[in-house]
Amino acid sequence: MNKQYDALALFSGGLDSILACKVIQDQGLKVLGLHFVTPFFGNPEKIEHWQEVYGVEIMPVDISEKYIQMMMDVPEHGMGKLVNPCVDCKIMMISHAKTLMKEFGAKFIISGEVTGQRPMSQRPPVLNAIRNSSETGDILLRPLCAHSQPETAVEKSGLVDREKLPNIFGRGRKIQLQMAKDYGFSEVPTPAGGCKLTEQENAARYFPLLQRLTKADVNSFQLATTGRQFWAGNKMLVVGRNRNDNERIEDLYEVEDYLFEVRGFPGPLSIGRAFCDDEWTQQDVLDAAAMTASFSPKAVKSGEEIHVAVIGPEGEMIVKVMPNRETSFVRPTLDGLKEWKKERGEQNS
Repeated sequence: MNKQYDALALFSGGLDSILACKVIQDQGLKVLGLHFVTPFFGNPEKIEHWQEVYGVEIMPVDISEKYIQMMMDVPEHGMGKLVNPCVDCKIMMISHAKTLMKEFGAKFIISGEVTGQRPMSQRPPVLNAIRNSSETGDILLRPLCAHSQPETAVEKSGLVDREKLPNIFGRGRKIQLQMAKDYGFSEVPTPAGGCKLTEQENAARYFPLLQRLTKADVNSFQLATTGRQFWAGNKMLVVGRNRNDNERIEDLYEVEDYLFEVRGFPGPLSIGRAFCDDEWTQQDVLDAAAMTASFSPKAVKSGEEIHVAVIGPEGEMIVKVMPNRETSFVRPTLDGLKEWKKERGEQNS
């Protein structure tokens, strides 16, 4: 039987999410942190460390498929400047937390938002929209700014003493930093952030997939977070940067993919994947092999044609290429993003 808790908390690992848990724990209540994971955010490998440092029980919650489908279906509240559906993201996490309440006996949900802290996603009208869309009007408690929010059922009942909650507003961090000092945290995390969808370089990695996919494909988005990425039409090439990337590429390999490996010299492992029912031509394979070889310094220095093993749907073969980055494969960009959003009928959040 699962352990029972008074509250479920959205736990990003940022300072606000930690403090939101602590002020509720201070009232003698049991809190379980939910650390949501997608290809774009989440660090489940840090959970054990966070538990030790901050004294909060935490569990990972993977919502990758649901999240990607939400992005592809056009987020109700639109995307930000890049491909970040910040408002719908929060709605999804809170809504998912609501589905877990019965399992853990929880009476309410905690979020570390602070009114006015972020100009787009934490304005009062947006906070209200999140509460309404997630249908958590009487169970969503924002402990750090509770005094500027509607009173929840647990406050009315006396389970949570509203007067003991802080009253934080705006973008300043002085109060939170003082609270962290008072709690004696040995580590003070930065504001949560960390979402790759809000970073231009990473957003460019995901945009080509959003343009081409017709259904949620978690594996492809995980691949898009790995190594160096290049595109030639509807074909993506991901080149490993280190051993971890190479191992990740092997893990994400699918039967229709092509794997490229330099022979005779140390070098990266690459994976090629086609979309929109496109097929690889002989020239595509040679270009991908040449690009892969170009990231082997010793192969480049040899000045000779390099053997590259190619493992594809047809089996394994060896091709000879000169290392070359001037091929049909180029870095992804965000060119056409505004037009794409407009075609989808999307509004900006």
